[in-house]
Amino acid sequence: MNLQTTDKPPRLPSVDQLLQTLGDEIEIHGRAQLTACVRAELAAAREGVRGGLPLPGVDALLGAIRRRAREAGRARLREVFNLTGTVLHTNLGRAQLSETAIAAMVDAARAPCALEYDLDSGGRGDRDELIAPLLAEVAGGDALECSATVVNNNAAAVLLALDTLARGKEAVVSRGELVEIGGAFRVPDIMRRAGARLVEVGTTNRTHAHDYAEAVTGRTALLMKVHTSNYAVVGFTKSVGEDEVAAIAHARGLPLLVDLGSGTLTDLSRWGLPKEPTPAESLAAGADLVTFSGDKLLGGPQAGLIIGRRDLIAKIKKNPLKRALRVGKTTLAALEATLRLYRDPDRLAERLPTLRLLARPAEQIAAVAARLQPPVQAALGSRATVAVRPCTGQIGSGALPVEQLASFALCVQVPGKRPGRALAALDAGFRSLPVPVIGRIANDAYWLDLRCLEPADEARFVAQLGGLR
Repeated sequence: MNLQTTDKPPRLPSVDQLLQTLGDEIEIHGRAQLTACVRAELAAAREGVRGGLPLPGVDALLGAIRRRAREAGRARLREVFNLTGTVLHTNLGRAQLSETAIAAMVDAARAPCALEYDLDSGGRGDRDELIAPLLAEVAGGDALECSATVVNNNAAAVLLALDTLARGKEAVVSRGELVEIGGAFRVPDIMRRAGARLVEVGTTNRTHAHDYAEAVTGRTALLMKVHTSNYAVVGFTKSVGEDEVAAIAHARGLPLLVDLGSGTLTDLSRWGLPKEPTPAESLAAGADLVTFSGDKLLGGPQAGLIIGRRDLIAKIKKNPLKRALRVGKTTLAALEATLRLYRDPDRLAERLPTLRLLARPAEQIAAVAARLQPPVQAALGSRATVAVRPCTGQIGSGALPVEQLASFALCVQVPGKRPGRALAALDAGFRSLPVPVIGRIANDAYWLDLRCLEPADEARFVAQLGGLR
């Protein structure tokens, strides 16, 4: 179809004329969406003409409309290659789910399921009971005395516990444990939002048992311990163990709340990783409630888990906030599937992506780097040099902040004494690929840490390198 005549001055085609030519795009994007893209591109062309630009040709106009439509139809939540060196990267979604967890989410999303329906009695059920017995089992709690509930993240878990047990009263915590995590989220702020009055004891670097004991008054609702998972205080330090704080609390008829933050259900040292405290250890030390995350070291979906005394969990579940903070069926499905993996510790690292990536041997990562160096160098040509270099990564998301993971990376360097602008352009080029590649700039180089690039993804990574701008 000829959209322009030769006996009249050139002009922009009409919306209808363009839509007739873009029938294939209508099938992909829908008439309403494509019409909006046509109108937007025509408006941009008119604005350009008014600014002195030439009238675009039909082919250029059609190409621009197709690109606009593709961009408008592209999902905002997109897959990326995490080559930052941080395994549990908050901005990149933290833990990758296991295949069994993904399958469970799909099944729950596809069909009706017994979310709050008791199949035995035919009456209303409790969604927390889908995971409470299993969580008590794998977390090392006594199933007869221990219960659990799930909310949408650990911040919500702490908020809900404090709102239930300490609203209008005092919560005692060491000054050295008043942490701030990503996004300027601070424990004292959560305590205030929960209506609890914060009572700080000790100093930044030293807190003693008598500090807790002397802080207890008739208005004290609970004592609290917070695991400082995202920083470490070293040197002249003193902290009080959970068992000591629990003894002080229980002698006065008060509960101990322990916020583990990241939280893991297993001893990571079995796989050569640094030791992190577990809910089982906190419960054994006398904690009455323990809160932790589902999407960090546990390797599951985003969730906040509260485990502990049945009577306290029952109170928490009656709090009206619980309904506002509860999770849906797909999260519970993924969480249940993830917890079941912990029943088989011998195959946990094989089945749980988080643990597999954290425990990945450095020599295996070096082999990946050696395979990928030639195609990356070929894609960049003379613009940069690409070399295999040892590096260190981190677990991330507030977990073990001072511990480093030995790894290997592709180190990309560009010529020039001040390479900052060129490295930023290189970084933008990798981020613009169909599956964006997220690396990091450090020490006048662009680093692609390959710890999190799975073998099954190597071919996809290489196949798109030709699109580097």
